[in-house]
Amino acid sequence: MSRKGKIPIQLVKDAKIFVEKSSVRVEGPKGKLTVDLPSGISVEQKDDHVLVNRKGDLKQSKANHGTIRSLLVNMIEGVTKGHKKELQITGVGFRAQATGGKLVLNIGFSHPIEYAIPQDVKVATPAPTQISIEGVDKSLVGRVAAEIRDFKRPEPYKGKGIAYVGEVIRRKQGKSVTK
Repeated sequence: MSRKGKIPIQLVKDAKIFVEKSSVRVEGPKGKLTVDLPSGISVEQKDDHVLVNRKGDLKQSKANHGTIRSLLVNMIEGVTKGHKKELQITGVGFRAQATGGKLVLNIGFSHPIEYAIPQDVKVATPAPTQISIEGVDKSLVGRVAAEIRDFKRPEPYKGKGIAYVGEVIRRKQGKSVTK
């Protein structure tokens, strides 16, 4: 049995969970999220906690048991606190600016890159070299951060590019000239 799946989920007073036959809906002050339950997994709500159970011992049910529990925990955290990722831009003349529904990146190409921001995500640029991504859905926030980072990944020689805040970039030594 999944060790993660067995742990009951504590409900936060701001979050409300609605369990239906094949889906679970979580509502909170920041928004609403829904997850579809795979066959073989059931969710039941007790007084102040939620239990994820599996109906059989199929390999796929065992795999889904802990995954659904983790998704529910992330959903509860998302609708109450929200999820946040921060990116740091390194390089001379590199900058970003969030305007309207677009993020404009000047990162060393001959043209600025315009990235259309999804509706459920808020992107802010507190400084020209910092990007802050916030939202309710953890996977959407992570996907948006990864797509922005993929425009110019940090290179190993000078570290120029877009990296997560706190990310360690392995640096390489440049050419050495010997006589």
